[in-house]
Amino acid sequence: MHTNNTRQAPGSKRSAIARLAGCVAIAASVFAAQRIANSAESAIRTPPPAQDEKVGATHSETAVFAGGCFWGVQGVFEHVRGVKQVAAGYTGGAAATAQYETVSDGDTGHAESVQITYDPTQITYGRLLQIFFSVAHDPTELDYQGPDHGTQYRSAIFPTNPDQRSVAQSYIAQLDRAHVFSGPIVTRVESFKGFYPAEAYHQNYLVLHPDYPYIVINDLPKVNELKRTFPDLYRNDPVLLKASK
Repeated sequence: MHTNNTRQAPGSKRSAIARLAGCVAIAASVFAAQRIANSAESAIRTPPPAQDEKVGATHSETAVFAGGCFWGVQGVFEHVRGVKQVAAGYTGGAAATAQYETVSDGDTGHAESVQITYDPTQITYGRLLQIFFSVAHDPTELDYQGPDHGTQYRSAIFPTNPDQRSVAQSYIAQLDRAHVFSGPIVTRVESFKGFYPAEAYHQNYLVLHPDYPYIVINDLPKVNELKRTFPDLYRNDPVLLKASK
């Protein structure tokens, strides 16, 4: 579980203890330096998708991805041109269990995820997938990302229409055939059952807490890699979520 030293979700002593232990664990400077170096080295620029969505007249569509802690994934896509808004939340389970403390138990079916609202005339679904696989997370890690372990941190894509499902499945097959990664891709293409925004204190976390050790170690390298690898898609001023529960 990732940690939060600025606020604690109510009602869970277990969660508070886990956060404190995690904060102590990541505070060691040598460990931090090594993790930052490893994060930068692990990024792989994947090829663009051979199949992409059919762009119509609409100027607003949504994509839902899960790739570990939603702080970092949200932070990456907030820096992508053509993206209008990114919300951190929960996908895969029921509405009744879409709360941080409950999802953190790992048995709700939810994954920490992001809902990306984007303009398909500026950036396509396939290009969002390219960023997702290249810099937002490691698609070869099964049910974990970095220090976070559990099914709630799984790599997953939740297509919101048949076109997105076809593009996602085709792209995973394309990457597998090309042996882009040293290990097999474990990303699941799952049925979309609804997206539930996370609590307000989780939103825009990377931008609001850039000095928090977890962000420095695990997530800022992803944003830096986005800027280096996709300079044509990088925006320096992030688009922030303005309304959340």
